[in-house]
Amino acid sequence: MRTSYLVSTLALASCVLLSGCSSKKAASKDNFKKTIGNYYNAHAECVWSSSIKFPIEADPKSGDQTAGYDALTDAGLLTRTSAQKKVFIFGSKQVNDYDLSAKGRSTWTPDPQQPGYGNFCFGHREVTSIDNYTTSDDSKGAQVASVDYHYTIGGVADWAKTTEMQTAFPTIQADLSGAKVDKANLINTDDGWQVSHD
Repeated sequence: MRTSYLVSTLALASCVLLSGCSSKKAASKDNFKKTIGNYYNAHAECVWSSSIKFPIEADPKSGDQTAGYDALTDAGLLTRTSAQKKVFIFGSKQVNDYDLSAKGRSTWTPDPQQPGYGNFCFGHREVTSIDNYTTSDDSKGAQVASVDYHYTIGGVADWAKTTEMQTAFPTIQADLSGAKVDKANLINTDDGWQVSHD
């Protein structure tokens, strides 16, 4: 009895000291739901597909260009000022300058890869069901999974729910229109399942 206790204690100690214990998880719907959910908690849905930098200048005659900025201004996230910009030597044209408001700065999500850039993020995916999955081993012998799932957008910011915002940004309207289907590729690592981009 004492010998088996000593052996198990030594095995646990060597596992901790050598960091050789694997935290790999079983392939299951619950584990996949948690993994994908954790990933999207850290990767929110945002207004633009890539980060931008403010202040920014736009031509007020270009409705496509200014509609989004004007909707964000109406929501209190941006400020707008009008100015005359010189064009060539003799002419000038009207422009709108947009910048982050105080409210906008508190809502802004900075891009850690590009200082000064960022985005307005309005919610994140919440996995509602794991529909199907297949597992296999990749070329390096790691277990991988292809997972089909349903999701909705949760934690939606109030400003993103307005008709004006959803008209200016059709992607917001599409994201909030109900449950969606997507696929994720996962890999089983020593730290458990992780979303893979390979």
